[in-house]
Amino acid sequence: MKIESITLREIGMRLKSPFETSFGVTQARRILLVEVVAEGVSGWGEVTTGETPSYNPETTDTAWHVISDFIAPALVDTQVQHAADINPRLAGIRGHEMAKAGVENAVWDCEAQFRGLPLSKLVGGTLEEIACGVSLGIRENPQALVNKVELELRGGYRRIKLKIKPGKDLDFVAAVRREFPKIMLSVDANSAYRLQDAAHLRELDQYELLMIEQPLNWDDIHAHAKLQPQLETAICLDECINNARHALSAIELGACRIINIKLGRVGGHSEAKRVHDVCRERKVPVWCGGMLESGIGRAHNIAMSTLPGFTLPGDVSASQRYWDEDIIDPEVEVSPQGTIRVPQTPGLGFALRRDLIDRLTTRKQEWKPVFATGI
Repeated sequence: MKIESITLREIGMRLKSPFETSFGVTQARRILLVEVVAEGVSGWGEVTTGETPSYNPETTDTAWHVISDFIAPALVDTQVQHAADINPRLAGIRGHEMAKAGVENAVWDCEAQFRGLPLSKLVGGTLEEIACGVSLGIRENPQALVNKVELELRGGYRRIKLKIKPGKDLDFVAAVRREFPKIMLSVDANSAYRLQDAAHLRELDQYELLMIEQPLNWDDIHAHAKLQPQLETAICLDECINNARHALSAIELGACRIINIKLGRVGGHSEAKRVHDVCRERKVPVWCGGMLESGIGRAHNIAMSTLPGFTLPGDVSASQRYWDEDIIDPEVEVSPQGTIRVPQTPGLGFALRRDLIDRLTTRKQEWKPVFATGI
Protein backbone atom coordinates (compact mmCIF):
# COMPACT_ATOMS: atom_id res chain seq x y z
CA MET A 1 0.00 0.00 0.00
CA LYS A 2 1.26 3.43 -0.88
CA ILE A 3 0.58 6.16 1.68
CA GLU A 4 -0.74 8.93 -0.53
CA SER A 5 -1.61 11.55 2.08
CA ILE A 6 -1.87 12.15 5.82
CA THR A 7 -4.24 14.71 7.32
CA LEU A 8 -4.11 15.78 10.97
CA ARG A 9 -7.09 17.53 12.54
CA GLU A 10 -7.79 18.87 15.98
CA ILE A 11 -11.44 18.86 17.02
CA GLY A 12 -13.08 20.21 20.15
CA MET A 13 -15.68 18.09 21.96
CA ARG A 14 -17.38 18.70 25.30
CA LEU A 15 -18.28 15.88 27.65
CA LYS A 16 -21.84 15.73 28.90
CA SER A 17 -20.57 16.07 32.47
CA PRO A 18 -17.18 16.60 34.16
CA PHE A 19 -15.03 13.49 34.66
CA GLU A 20 -12.84 13.57 37.79
CA THR A 21 -9.83 11.38 38.49
CA SER A 22 -7.02 11.62 41.05
CA PHE A 23 -5.14 14.01 38.77
CA GLY A 24 -7.89 16.44 37.85
CA VAL A 25 -11.25 17.16 36.24
CA THR A 26 -11.89 16.98 32.48
CA GLN A 27 -14.85 18.39 30.57
CA ALA A 28 -13.60 19.97 27.34
CA ARG A 29 -11.61 17.62 25.11
CA ARG A 30 -9.08 18.58 22.43
CA ILE A 31 -8.87 15.48 20.25
CA LEU A 32 -6.51 14.83 17.34
CA LEU A 33 -7.79 12.76 14.42
CA VAL A 34 -5.52 11.25 11.78
CA GLU A 35 -6.76 10.46 8.28
CA VAL A 36 -4.47 8.37 6.06
CA VAL A 37 -5.23 7.78 2.39
CA ALA A 38 -3.56 4.68 0.94
CA GLU A 39 -4.41 3.12 -2.43
CA GLY A 40 -7.39 5.45 -2.61
CA VAL A 41 -8.80 4.22 0.71
CA SER A 42 -9.32 6.60 3.64
CA GLY A 43 -8.49 5.24 7.11
CA TRP A 44 -8.92 6.99 10.44
CA GLY A 45 -7.15 6.91 13.80
CA GLU A 46 -7.40 8.93 17.01
CA VAL A 47 -4.60 10.30 19.18
CA THR A 48 -5.72 9.58 22.75
CA THR A 49 -3.59 12.11 24.63
CA GLY A 50 -4.95 14.31 27.34
CA GLU A 51 -4.75 18.07 27.20
CA THR A 52 -2.14 18.10 29.99
CA PRO A 53 0.79 15.75 30.76
CA SER A 54 -0.95 14.26 33.80
CA TYR A 55 -1.75 10.73 32.60
CA ASN A 56 1.56 10.37 30.75
CA PRO A 57 4.08 12.83 29.27
CA GLU A 58 2.14 13.33 26.03
CA THR A 59 -0.37 16.10 25.36
CA THR A 60 -2.51 17.22 22.45
CA ASP A 61 0.16 19.75 21.50
CA THR A 62 3.17 17.44 21.81
CA ALA A 63 1.39 14.90 19.60
CA TRP A 64 0.63 17.58 17.01
CA HIS A 65 4.31 18.54 16.99
CA VAL A 66 5.65 14.98 16.72
CA ILE A 67 3.24 13.95 13.98
CA SER A 68 3.76 17.20 12.05
CA ASP A 69 7.53 17.37 12.25
CA PHE A 70 8.56 13.72 12.33
CA ILE A 71 5.93 11.06 11.68
CA ALA A 72 3.92 12.40 8.74
CA PRO A 73 6.96 13.58 6.72
CA ALA A 74 8.62 10.19 7.25
CA LEU A 75 5.63 8.17 6.04
CA VAL A 76 3.90 10.10 3.29
CA ASP A 77 4.66 8.79 -0.22
CA THR A 78 6.12 5.53 1.14
CA GLN A 79 5.10 1.92 0.51
CA VAL A 80 4.05 -0.48 3.29
CA GLN A 81 3.00 -4.07 2.81
CA HIS A 82 1.08 -4.21 6.10
CA ALA A 83 -0.02 -1.73 8.77
CA ALA A 84 2.32 -3.55 11.15
CA ASP A 85 5.23 -2.17 9.08
CA ILE A 86 4.57 1.32 10.49
CA ASN A 87 5.82 0.49 13.98
CA PRO A 88 9.42 -0.42 13.02
CA ARG A 89 9.63 2.58 10.67
CA LEU A 90 9.01 4.87 13.63
CA ALA A 91 11.46 3.10 15.95
CA GLY A 92 13.85 6.06 15.75
CA ILE A 93 11.32 8.19 17.63
CA ARG A 94 11.59 7.41 21.32
CA GLY A 95 8.34 7.47 23.25
CA HIS A 96 5.34 9.42 21.90
CA GLU A 97 3.36 6.19 21.66
CA MET A 98 0.02 7.97 21.45
CA ALA A 99 1.14 10.07 18.49
CA LYS A 100 2.45 6.94 16.75
CA ALA A 101 -0.73 5.01 17.53
CA GLY A 102 -2.97 7.62 15.95
CA VAL A 103 -1.16 7.23 12.65
CA GLU A 104 -0.57 3.48 12.75
CA ASN A 105 -4.19 2.73 13.62
CA ALA A 106 -5.37 4.81 10.65
CA VAL A 107 -3.22 2.60 8.42
CA TRP A 108 -4.77 -0.50 10.02
CA ASP A 109 -8.17 0.88 9.02
CA CYS A 110 -6.89 1.43 5.48
CA GLU A 111 -5.55 -2.10 5.22
CA ALA A 112 -8.74 -3.64 6.58
CA GLN A 113 -10.81 -1.80 3.97
CA PHE A 114 -8.30 -2.61 1.22
CA ARG A 115 -8.53 -6.31 2.08
CA GLY A 116 -12.30 -6.24 2.56
CA LEU A 117 -12.06 -7.35 6.20
CA PRO A 118 -13.51 -6.03 9.45
CA LEU A 119 -10.70 -4.43 11.44
CA SER A 120 -11.36 -6.90 14.25
CA LYS A 121 -10.57 -9.82 11.92
CA LEU A 122 -7.45 -8.18 10.53
CA VAL A 123 -5.96 -7.70 14.00
CA GLY A 124 -6.70 -11.34 14.85
CA GLY A 125 -9.90 -10.97 16.85
CA THR A 126 -12.24 -13.89 17.40
CA LEU A 127 -15.14 -12.40 19.38
CA GLU A 128 -18.28 -11.11 17.70
CA GLU A 129 -19.59 -9.46 20.86
CA ILE A 130 -17.60 -7.84 23.67
CA ALA A 131 -18.53 -7.39 27.34
CA CYS A 132 -18.63 -3.81 28.63
CA GLY A 133 -17.77 -2.20 31.91
CA VAL A 134 -17.95 1.44 32.86
CA SER A 135 -15.54 3.84 34.55
CA LEU A 136 -17.05 6.31 37.01
CA GLY A 137 -15.31 9.52 38.00
CA ILE A 138 -14.92 10.67 41.60
CA ARG A 139 -18.17 11.99 43.09
CA GLU A 140 -18.80 14.58 45.77
CA ASN A 141 -20.04 12.04 48.34
CA PRO A 142 -20.67 8.28 48.68
CA GLN A 143 -24.43 8.51 48.13
CA ALA A 144 -23.97 10.38 44.86
CA LEU A 145 -21.65 7.59 43.74
CA VAL A 146 -24.15 4.90 44.77
CA ASN A 147 -26.84 6.67 42.75
CA LYS A 148 -24.58 6.76 39.70
CA VAL A 149 -23.67 3.08 40.04
CA GLU A 150 -27.36 2.18 40.20
CA LEU A 151 -28.00 4.11 36.99
CA GLU A 152 -25.15 2.38 35.13
CA LEU A 153 -26.21 -1.06 36.32
CA ARG A 154 -29.66 -0.41 34.88
CA GLY A 155 -27.86 0.25 31.59
CA GLY A 156 -26.53 -3.32 31.66
CA TYR A 157 -22.83 -2.71 32.36
CA ARG A 158 -21.12 -5.84 33.64
CA ARG A 159 -18.29 -4.27 35.63
CA ILE A 160 -18.21 -1.01 37.58
CA LYS A 161 -14.90 0.80 38.05
CA LEU A 162 -14.62 3.57 40.63
CA LYS A 163 -11.96 6.26 40.42
CA ILE A 164 -10.41 6.83 43.86
CA LYS A 165 -7.86 9.05 45.56
CA PRO A 166 -6.77 9.63 49.18
CA GLY A 167 -9.73 10.96 51.14
CA LYS A 168 -12.23 9.64 48.61
CA ASP A 169 -11.68 5.91 48.70
CA LEU A 170 -12.71 3.59 51.55
CA ASP A 171 -16.02 5.23 52.46
CA PHE A 172 -17.01 5.44 48.81
CA VAL A 173 -16.13 1.83 48.03
CA ALA A 174 -17.84 0.64 51.22
CA ALA A 175 -21.04 2.45 50.32
CA VAL A 176 -21.15 0.93 46.84
CA ARG A 177 -20.35 -2.59 48.04
CA ARG A 178 -22.93 -2.36 50.82
CA GLU A 179 -25.64 -1.40 48.31
CA PHE A 180 -24.48 -3.83 45.59
CA PRO A 181 -22.85 -6.82 47.31
CA LYS A 182 -22.62 -9.06 44.22
CA ILE A 183 -21.51 -6.81 41.36
CA MET A 184 -18.11 -7.02 39.66
CA LEU A 185 -16.38 -3.99 41.19
CA SER A 186 -12.91 -2.49 40.77
CA VAL A 187 -11.09 0.73 41.64
CA ASP A 188 -8.59 2.87 39.78
CA ALA A 189 -6.17 5.15 41.62
CA ASN A 190 -4.24 6.60 38.66
CA SER A 191 -1.02 6.58 40.74
CA ALA A 192 -2.48 8.50 43.70
CA TYR A 193 -0.81 6.40 46.44
CA ARG A 194 2.71 5.48 47.58
CA LEU A 195 4.22 2.24 48.85
CA GLN A 196 3.99 3.51 52.44
CA ASP A 197 0.19 3.51 51.98
CA ALA A 198 0.18 -0.31 51.77
CA ALA A 199 -1.70 -0.74 55.07
CA HIS A 200 -4.38 1.69 53.91
CA LEU A 201 -4.71 -0.03 50.53
CA ARG A 202 -4.94 -3.39 52.29
CA GLU A 203 -8.24 -2.24 53.80
CA LEU A 204 -9.71 -2.49 50.29
CA ASP A 205 -9.28 -6.28 50.46
CA GLN A 206 -12.48 -6.59 52.52
CA TYR A 207 -14.60 -5.37 49.60
CA GLU A 208 -13.84 -8.32 47.26
CA LEU A 209 -12.68 -6.15 44.38
CA LEU A 210 -11.76 -7.52 40.99
CA MET A 211 -8.65 -5.34 41.04
CA ILE A 212 -6.92 -2.16 42.21
CA GLU A 213 -5.68 -0.39 39.12
CA GLN A 214 -2.37 1.50 39.09
CA PRO A 215 -2.20 2.43 42.78
CA LEU A 216 1.46 3.61 42.77
CA ASN A 217 3.73 5.78 40.61
CA TRP A 218 2.96 5.75 36.90
CA ASP A 219 6.43 4.48 35.93
CA ASP A 220 7.35 2.23 38.86
CA ILE A 221 6.94 -1.50 38.22
CA HIS A 222 9.36 -2.31 41.05
CA ALA A 223 7.25 -0.64 43.75
CA HIS A 224 4.16 -2.48 42.56
CA ALA A 225 6.11 -5.73 42.82
CA LYS A 226 6.65 -4.90 46.49
CA LEU A 227 3.01 -3.97 47.04
CA GLN A 228 1.25 -6.91 45.33
CA PRO A 229 2.37 -9.57 47.88
CA GLN A 230 0.93 -7.39 50.66
CA LEU A 231 -2.56 -7.39 49.12
CA GLU A 232 -5.15 -10.10 48.55
CA THR A 233 -6.69 -7.99 45.79
CA ALA A 234 -5.10 -8.22 42.35
CA ILE A 235 -3.16 -5.19 41.14
CA CYS A 236 -3.83 -4.19 37.54
CA LEU A 237 -1.15 -2.11 35.82
CA ASP A 238 -2.05 0.62 33.34
CA GLU A 239 0.34 3.58 33.08
CA CYS A 240 3.39 1.38 33.77
CA ILE A 241 2.90 -0.77 30.66
CA ASN A 242 4.01 0.91 27.43
CA ASN A 243 5.07 -2.18 25.47
CA ALA A 244 5.34 -5.96 25.61
CA ARG A 245 8.72 -5.76 27.37
CA HIS A 246 7.15 -3.83 30.24
CA ALA A 247 4.33 -6.36 30.44
CA LEU A 248 6.79 -9.26 30.62
CA SER A 249 8.85 -7.52 33.31
CA ALA A 250 5.76 -6.76 35.41
CA ILE A 251 4.52 -10.34 35.19
CA GLU A 252 7.89 -11.91 35.97
CA LEU A 253 8.42 -9.57 38.94
CA GLY A 254 4.97 -10.32 40.30
CA ALA A 255 3.96 -6.66 40.11
CA CYS A 256 0.42 -7.38 38.94
CA ARG A 257 -2.09 -10.11 38.13
CA ILE A 258 -4.05 -8.20 35.47
CA ILE A 259 -3.01 -5.76 32.73
CA ASN A 260 -5.00 -2.95 31.14
CA ILE A 261 -4.17 -2.50 27.44
CA LYS A 262 -4.78 0.93 25.94
CA LEU A 263 -4.07 1.28 22.23
CA GLY A 264 -2.62 4.76 22.53
CA ARG A 265 -0.44 4.02 25.53
CA VAL A 266 1.31 1.09 23.82
CA GLY A 267 1.67 2.66 20.38
CA GLY A 268 -1.12 1.07 18.33
CA HIS A 269 -2.57 -2.28 17.30
CA SER A 270 0.79 -3.91 16.51
CA GLU A 271 2.23 -3.49 19.99
CA ALA A 272 -1.15 -4.07 21.64
CA LYS A 273 -1.21 -7.52 20.02
CA ARG A 274 2.28 -8.24 21.36
CA VAL A 275 1.26 -7.19 24.89
CA HIS A 276 -1.84 -9.35 24.57
CA ASP A 277 0.23 -12.35 23.46
CA VAL A 278 2.74 -11.99 26.32
CA CYS A 279 -0.12 -11.91 28.82
CA ARG A 280 -2.13 -14.72 27.27
CA GLU A 281 0.87 -17.05 27.16
CA ARG A 282 1.27 -16.48 30.91
CA LYS A 283 -2.46 -16.68 31.71
CA VAL A 284 -2.68 -13.04 32.77
CA PRO A 285 -6.08 -11.56 31.84
CA VAL A 286 -6.23 -8.29 29.95
CA TRP A 287 -8.95 -5.74 29.24
CA CYS A 288 -9.33 -2.52 27.27
CA GLY A 289 -9.05 0.79 29.12
CA GLY A 290 -10.57 4.04 27.93
CA MET A 291 -9.24 7.57 27.43
CA LEU A 292 -12.48 9.53 26.89
CA GLU A 293 -12.25 8.76 23.17
CA SER A 294 -14.50 9.95 20.41
CA GLY A 295 -16.23 7.32 18.30
CA ILE A 296 -13.11 6.74 16.17
CA GLY A 297 -10.96 5.76 19.13
CA ARG A 298 -13.89 3.79 20.55
CA ALA A 299 -14.23 1.82 17.29
CA HIS A 300 -10.53 0.90 17.40
CA ASN A 301 -10.97 -0.21 21.03
CA ILE A 302 -13.86 -2.47 20.02
CA ALA A 303 -11.69 -4.15 17.38
CA MET A 304 -8.80 -4.71 19.78
CA SER A 305 -11.14 -6.09 22.46
CA THR A 306 -12.06 -9.01 20.20
CA LEU A 307 -8.65 -10.64 20.75
CA PRO A 308 -9.14 -13.87 22.74
CA GLY A 309 -7.15 -12.77 25.80
CA PHE A 310 -9.56 -9.92 26.57
CA THR A 311 -11.52 -11.91 29.13
CA LEU A 312 -12.60 -9.06 31.42
CA PRO A 313 -15.15 -6.33 30.61
CA GLY A 314 -13.40 -3.22 29.33
CA ASP A 315 -14.15 0.50 29.49
CA VAL A 316 -15.64 0.54 25.97
CA SER A 317 -18.97 2.08 26.86
CA ALA A 318 -21.72 3.74 24.83
CA SER A 319 -21.15 7.01 22.96
CA GLN A 320 -24.14 8.59 24.69
CA ARG A 321 -22.50 8.23 28.11
CA TYR A 322 -20.03 10.92 27.09
CA TRP A 323 -21.22 12.92 24.08
CA ASP A 324 -24.40 14.67 23.00
CA GLU A 325 -23.29 13.81 19.45
CA ASP A 326 -20.54 11.42 18.44
CA ILE A 327 -18.62 11.69 15.16
CA ILE A 328 -19.49 8.19 13.94
CA ASP A 329 -22.68 6.68 12.56
CA PRO A 330 -24.14 4.63 14.09
CA GLU A 331 -22.97 5.64 17.53
CA VAL A 332 -21.63 2.92 19.82
CA GLU A 333 -24.48 1.33 21.75
CA VAL A 334 -24.47 -1.12 24.64
CA SER A 335 -27.15 -3.81 24.80
CA PRO A 336 -29.29 -4.38 27.92
CA GLN A 337 -27.05 -7.40 28.52
CA GLY A 338 -23.96 -5.16 28.73
CA THR A 339 -22.40 -6.05 25.39
CA ILE A 340 -21.42 -4.39 22.13
CA ARG A 341 -21.86 -6.17 18.81
CA VAL A 342 -18.65 -6.07 16.77
CA PRO A 343 -19.09 -4.54 13.29
CA GLN A 344 -18.69 -7.02 10.43
CA THR A 345 -18.20 -4.55 7.56
CA PRO A 346 -14.71 -3.72 6.23
CA GLY A 347 -12.54 -1.37 8.27
CA LEU A 348 -13.75 0.28 11.45
CA GLY A 349 -17.35 -0.64 10.67
CA PHE A 350 -18.69 2.83 11.37
CA ALA A 351 -19.31 5.71 8.96
CA LEU A 352 -17.60 9.03 9.68
CA ARG A 353 -19.78 12.09 10.15
CA ARG A 354 -17.51 14.31 8.10
CA ASP A 355 -19.87 17.29 8.28
CA LEU A 356 -19.74 17.20 12.09
CA ILE A 357 -15.98 16.65 12.08
CA ASP A 358 -15.58 19.71 9.84
CA ARG A 359 -17.70 21.82 12.18
CA LEU A 360 -15.70 20.72 15.21
CA THR A 361 -12.28 21.17 13.56
CA THR A 362 -10.12 23.92 15.06
CA ARG A 363 -6.94 23.31 13.04
CA LYS A 364 -5.88 21.08 10.19
CA GLN A 365 -2.71 20.15 8.29
CA GLU A 366 -2.21 17.85 5.31
CA TRP A 367 0.86 16.11 3.89
CA LYS A 368 1.06 14.95 0.28
CA PRO A 369 4.02 13.87 -1.89
CA VAL A 370 6.20 16.67 -3.20
CA PHE A 371 6.78 15.99 -6.89
CA ALA A 372 9.94 17.21 -8.53
CA THR A 373 9.44 19.52 -11.46
CA GLY A 374 11.79 20.14 -14.34
CA ILE A 375 12.13 22.67 -17.15
